[in-house]
Amino acid sequence: MILVEDRQNTARQIEQAQASGARLKAACEAVGIDTRTLQRWKRAGLSTGDARPHAVRSSSAHALSAQERERILRIANEPRFADLPPARIVPMLADEGVYVASESSFSRVLRAHGQVCHRGRGKAPQRRREATTHVATAPRQLWSWDMTYLPAQVVGRWFYLYLILDVYSRKVVGFEVHDRDSSDHAVDLLRRAALSEGLHAMDDKPVLHGDNGATLKATTVLAMLHWVSNDNAFVESLFKTAKYRPQYPVAGFSDLDAARDWASRFVHWYNHDHRHSAIRYVSPAQRHAGRDREILMQRHAVYQQAKAAHPARWSRQTRNWEHISAVTLNPERDSIGQAAENKIGKTRIAA
Repeated sequence: MILVEDRQNTARQIEQAQASGARLKAACEAVGIDTRTLQRWKRAGLSTGDARPHAVRSSSAHALSAQERERILRIANEPRFADLPPARIVPMLADEGVYVASESSFSRVLRAHGQVCHRGRGKAPQRRREATTHVATAPRQLWSWDMTYLPAQVVGRWFYLYLILDVYSRKVVGFEVHDRDSSDHAVDLLRRAALSEGLHAMDDKPVLHGDNGATLKATTVLAMLHWVSNDNAFVESLFKTAKYRPQYPVAGFSDLDAARDWASRFVHWYNHDHRHSAIRYVSPAQRHAGRDREILMQRHAVYQQAKAAHPARWSRQTRNWEHISAVTLNPERDSIGQAAENKIGKTRIAA
């Protein structure tokens, strides 16, 4: 890379040679540059770095050191982080009071070592439209429920996972696995979840949101709903996370006990270990218990300390760790759901 002062001196020498009658191309060749290089210098005002694609450039004064890059790579490949993206790794480190580098720095280092592909078995997340109806500002206000199929090792046989999610906290508040699909299972699960969440003593019961499956349309279940939706993105997203976990048996479950054991372990991981992107990368259990506000404040303090230690590495404010105070939901209303809403009004879950 040619320093700015050297470029200025070279340009003056070329101008003097031209004033003496020398051709521009010959003058440039005499000092070892191309005419296009001189033109580029002049366009840049002779003040910027070498813009050639393959030019050797000096490192920024606040760039990561080789030791820091090695540390990033080592951390990203720890067993607990091996299938996680930088967006989850950095907040988890911050919860331990450790700040190594930003998510973008982690991504750059991983990209340089060929590890920038989507980490884990799941597909890359898709954008969804923002919801605008039914606002939850605390746990136990808005639930979402659904059922999914778990394959057995016997072809044509299935197990059925019923699950209820608290939309505000994303915590699984109830789940069961059965060997047949029945509305009775759904009703029993709703009642047990209500009891476990202490809703039997509450006057204002949560709204229950689900899809239009045959089980949900059963009279005993429909009577417990505020209203029905064609879209159940919250639980569907959870099921996607479950089925792309490395521990998910893609060859199927050997029996009902195996399916129930897997579901129990997955729900525990999801509630307590999983850092959910929609709630600022805290776990659902932390948010359900009201601990997320304190955790986010601690993360903010860690980021402020990191910025104070290397201010040149921060061109803007630190990452936003503000507490998410509300979650909204906007199901699609079909004719059946609209009629049910008009008929039952604001029917709540019967504990």
